[in-house]
Amino acid sequence: MKDVIRVIVIAAHPDEPEIYAGGTTALLAERGHQVKFLSLTNGDAGHFEMSGEALAKRRAAEAVEAARHLGVAEYEILDNHDGSLLPTLELREAVIRRIRSWKADIVIAFHPEGGTHTDNRYAGRVVADASAFVAKVPNIVPDTPCLDEPPLFLLMPDYSMRSSYKADIVVDIGSTLEKKLLACHAHATQFYEFAPFEQRMTKSVPQDWEGKRQFILEGWSTFFRVSNEMQSALKRDYGVDDAENVRFAEPFEFADYNAGELSERQLELASRLRG
Repeated sequence: MKDVIRVIVIAAHPDEPEIYAGGTTALLAERGHQVKFLSLTNGDAGHFEMSGEALAKRRAAEAVEAARHLGVAEYEILDNHDGSLLPTLELREAVIRRIRSWKADIVIAFHPEGGTHTDNRYAGRVVADASAFVAKVPNIVPDTPCLDEPPLFLLMPDYSMRSSYKADIVVDIGSTLEKKLLACHAHATQFYEFAPFEQRMTKSVPQDWEGKRQFILEGWSTFFRVSNEMQSALKRDYGVDDAENVRFAEPFEFADYNAGELSERQLELASRLRG
């Protein structure tokens, strides 16, 4: 297998690749692998005061800063309106093009059948719909050469699906925790402005970095800290003793639309994702 793994994380909004997979992708970047983030909307509705083009531009700038902290090689944001995403043929073909042009070995996306946020659900569905065509089907989206082998498709647990996902792979992100926190910190519109307003947080946003660091860790703890459903995979892959010391981790589920049983190549990719 080639030394460099190419990973694309496909989400609905800027900031979601960071919160769901930021620690894992920072680990991959540190090892010399290539990571791309793709947001299928521009996030132009994700605020309580700003909107439209001004908000989209601000969120794009935040994404660039977040990518810098994580070592992400490319962050692309499609110009679709936030809150209006649909799993259209046009969007499917756009996703096929991005997966192929990135020459992705691993694709990380939302679950296609769940999630209360329609953008997230449809983002997952369009990747699932695209999955059958990215490899070995040259007559679909013929303007972009198809892949020789299908990628490994993994699912990140949408915030509203934490009770039902399977933690097939769990990655210890303790060593890249600070990078993930700084990437979230870069998305000030979401973590310090919109989320506190939307969730009616009574605690005000701190002004100093240490306070903001704790604000993110406490307010979004389920996206950082190990939970019970992760224990089995942690013990299997890290050993019982080491698993007990893992405090921060990110879980991923094998997508059921991976073609048949996972190949030896896909299983090796999963192993290398964990390190």
